[in-house]
Amino acid sequence: MTAICVDDEELILQRTVSLVKKTEKFDTVVSFTDAREALSYVEGNKADLALLDIDMPGMGGLDLANAMIDACPGIRVIFLTGYSEYAVDAYAMHATGYLLKPVSYDRLLAEIEYALDTKEKESDAEHKADKPKVCIETFGYFNILVDGRPVSFKRSKAKELIACLVDRHGQFVSRKDLFYILWEDDDYDRAKQKYFDTVIRSLRDTLEEYGIADIFEMEKGLMRVVPEKVDCDLYRFLDKDKAAMESFRGEYMSSYSWASVTEGYLAGLE
Repeated sequence: MTAICVDDEELILQRTVSLVKKTEKFDTVVSFTDAREALSYVEGNKADLALLDIDMPGMGGLDLANAMIDACPGIRVIFLTGYSEYAVDAYAMHATGYLLKPVSYDRLLAEIEYALDTKEKESDAEHKADKPKVCIETFGYFNILVDGRPVSFKRSKAKELIACLVDRHGQFVSRKDLFYILWEDDDYDRAKQKYFDTVIRSLRDTLEEYGIADIFEMEKGLMRVVPEKVDCDLYRFLDKDKAAMESFRGEYMSSYSWASVTEGYLAGLE
């Protein structure tokens, strides 16, 4: 992360830089005594936090902050000033922090931690808003929908593989166990292992294509679906969700013979 310190008084600027570096929260700390030079830097480089003096010749801190926010959306601004009358204007432009000089390390650290925390929460919220919604239907026939659009699998066995993992409700399952579920009485020989590799690659490619690769995990020959990242009628049923329980009509993943065990279990819970 990068922090920018701007103050027309060199000694105060050096102290601010020293305090910011002491927090050990930034990979890069740059400083400027000229506001326009600082703005030029932000226009060409990503920055996470700006610590600005308000009363500076030429371009003042408030104008600089507005220009920086335009050039680098998401940058957080903390004002450092010797004049309390600027506080109203500072907060009107949604500054993250406002500190009166001389600034103590503890106060500065608290403001920086708050600024970075709000930045992280905003980033998480934006990420969640952009993330596609994954719905998995198991009652009746098995389907995965992304933002309401059905996922089209290039290989039927790839679809059956992810269905089997959904049935296991987040448990890791070995390659060998999955093979015998999907192919029942076939031999797990070298040729079939290679074919299974092709099926797994096809599944991963399809999930990548739809932007939902994170619902599937694989490590050391074990695979699973991540329940927390999907909305699944089966999982809601098991959590005793009334709507999910009412939507079950006695049919579960009807295309797959191995699903009959879970189907019987669900019927017994109604």
